[in-house]
Amino acid sequence: MSLFETMGLKAEILGAIQELGFENPTPVQEQTIPFLLNSDQDMVALAQTGTGKTAAFGLPIVQQFDTSVKVPQALILSPTRELALQIAKDLENFSKNINGAKIATLYGGSDIRKQIKDLENGAQIVVGTPGRTLDLIKRSKLKVQDIKWVVLDEADEMLSMGFKDDLDAILKDTPVEKQTLLFSATMPKEIVRIANTYMADPHEISVGKKNTAAENVEHNYYLVHAKDRYIALKRVADINPNIYGIIFCRTRAETKDVADKLMQDGYNADALHGDLSQAQRDHVMSRFRSKHLQMLVATDVAARGLDVNELTHVINYNLPDDPEVYIHRSGRTGRAGKKGISITLIHLREKGKLRDVEKKMGKKFIKVPVPLGKEICEKQLFNLIDRVEKVEVNDENIAEFMPVIYKKLAWLEREELIKHFVSVEFNRFLQYYENAKDINVDEAREKESMRNERGDRRRGGRDGRERGDRGNRERGGDRERGDRGRARRGNGGNMSRFFFSLGKKSGVNKRAIIDLINQNTPGKSIDIGSIEVLKGFSFFEIDSNYEKEITKAFKNARFRGQKVNIEVANKKK
Repeated sequence: MSLFETMGLKAEILGAIQELGFENPTPVQEQTIPFLLNSDQDMVALAQTGTGKTAAFGLPIVQQFDTSVKVPQALILSPTRELALQIAKDLENFSKNINGAKIATLYGGSDIRKQIKDLENGAQIVVGTPGRTLDLIKRSKLKVQDIKWVVLDEADEMLSMGFKDDLDAILKDTPVEKQTLLFSATMPKEIVRIANTYMADPHEISVGKKNTAAENVEHNYYLVHAKDRYIALKRVADINPNIYGIIFCRTRAETKDVADKLMQDGYNADALHGDLSQAQRDHVMSRFRSKHLQMLVATDVAARGLDVNELTHVINYNLPDDPEVYIHRSGRTGRAGKKGISITLIHLREKGKLRDVEKKMGKKFIKVPVPLGKEICEKQLFNLIDRVEKVEVNDENIAEFMPVIYKKLAWLEREELIKHFVSVEFNRFLQYYENAKDINVDEAREKESMRNERGDRRRGGRDGRERGDRGNRERGGDRERGDRGRARRGNGGNMSRFFFSLGKKSGVNKRAIIDLINQNTPGKSIDIGSIEVLKGFSFFEIDSNYEKEITKAFKNARFRGQKVNIEVANKKK
């Protein structure tokens, strides 16, 4: 007998979840389901993404709503359409054996008329994003006066995406006597405010430690020069032939660039970013969920609310500035008790940031050498042999072709025949990696080189001004500019001085400003002059030829979640 059978769930629901492969409840389900089946008290649950929250609140709601009443009885809010659709699909699976159960999904970017029709047809459970849900309430198409349950799923994400006012407006219209269920990975002050305003003495459930990494995720890092970052990424993919993962990049431009390179190089990959239309986004996500894509390249914003199980890897093409962003990324793999791997590609000057993440998540990173060509060829060869050995042979369909094939290959001995079949696919790896270099960074040598470089500058009697070459000392691509030969020095010409709205109290330093310039102007070689970081704000100089471009690039820039504002202070001659 499974623990689900001891919780008091109906036979129809138990049959549905058994078909889905549910065996034993996750910790959040074990605590939440019995409570919600036996209490109408409000509840706050702290649990990370991927811990089984949908079943935790969904099974009790499916058990208790009234199919004879054709009005919305449960309202479930989520931050993105992808998560809303996933929740609705799960609820449909849970209620598949219950006659009369109807579920409506409300989200922007899709035909509102169909969603209105679903509501008019008597949906009892409504899953929606805050914006579209509020729109339909204002149109009087979504009636909320009979709501018995309100679920705020990924509440912290909804707030971080700017839905505070929408949530307030929706919650004000719902009945006072409803049961409110709030699920969140973290408890920022706005979540506490919502709990205090709209919930009555909520019962609290906490699963796992806040802001810590999942126990079954292994955290690895590869130390390479930034110019070798893409080469390292390809080797990660090649050493893991069955990879199914998300590659996180900082910017839309970088996301497009990495995805385009992977596709051009023959990898089964695509991009997810803010420039895609909703139809394009849906197409990419459908291919990824069905595993027709092995690798999805995405920004953090584009991947919000993206709920995909069975990911083998999360790859950080860059280490994020905020440790909590890393923790959230890595939590997308290693779900449902399975092992997962989170890989980060870093250069030497990011080791300090790596330690900050370790401290925040309470786990250590493991340094892993970038695989060499011989290792990759060996792994690919044996993967090919495994596939040939396990392939399903359809004797009936290929029978008519076999006589010609036997005749064609009759001149080959057994050993030669095997070699020919293996070489068909394996030769391309042998050719590509035949003269592949070792791109691992020799840490001791690099540190010695950096010490010598600092000594040379001190002996040169520099005046202390932070010129572009001092702020961007890393050689090659360590300015994260791709494959440029070296970091450029100030051009000695006109420089524009910019006011920067954040300073030391926001965690800004000179390195952070340089990184922001690099991230928001990918592919550009912009000379950086002096940088001055004060307590509440900062100043930096760049080549005047790029003044308009920098102003435009920083329009939507953020640093650790804070909006960044810049404006021209004056030009320096």
